[in-house]
Amino acid sequence: MITTGAVLGVAAVALGMVLTPGPNMMYLVSRSITQGRKAGLVSLTGVAVGFLGYLSAANLGLSVVFRTVPALYATVKLAGAGYLGWLAWKALKPGGVSVFTPKELPPDSHRRLFAMGLMTNLLNPKIAVMYLSLIPQFVDPRAGHVLVQGFVLGGIQIAVSLLVNLLLVVAAGTIAVFLARRPAWLRAQRYVMGTVLGALAVKLAADHSLPAPAS
Repeated sequence: MITTGAVLGVAAVALGMVLTPGPNMMYLVSRSITQGRKAGLVSLTGVAVGFLGYLSAANLGLSVVFRTVPALYATVKLAGAGYLGWLAWKALKPGGVSVFTPKELPPDSHRRLFAMGLMTNLLNPKIAVMYLSLIPQFVDPRAGHVLVQGFVLGGIQIAVSLLVNLLLVVAAGTIAVFLARRPAWLRAQRYVMGTVLGALAVKLAADHSLPAPAS
């Protein structure tokens, strides 16, 4: 039986990760502002499927592959660090634009919105690290079937992440209007997001740990 401590631990990790600026947040907020809440919700559906894909792969042996071929895991992490670094540069460079700044973008079809949400999540290094290294730490072989624990704990993470992202999609327009009337806050938001993304990129690039071993 999964302990209350494990449930709360995964929920806390999930909440901390989803509140940290990253590709998912940036895409969902920007699309919700430019094309409306419905577009944000469709994109969020793609993100949800990406979560399920990572969860299934991690529980069915992806961590074993990465532990067997450490160079592959290192490549994935370095690619993720590079992606976060690029996002940080976009936010911090002179003339950079906040994710909450309305932009004129051509509307995308629901199929493309779903696909972009899915790919944004699959390319998100934070999610890979979460499923391969963090959540497995809460799995206890003495508490029952390991595979079931993995899916249940992963399901808790998905529920927390989707709830927070849903709130962001619904509130994105209101937040954008609020910040648009306060240019200094908008700049501060951009600098804070860029700095956090840059710090995550450096931390990920410097991390030499392997995925948690399968139990």
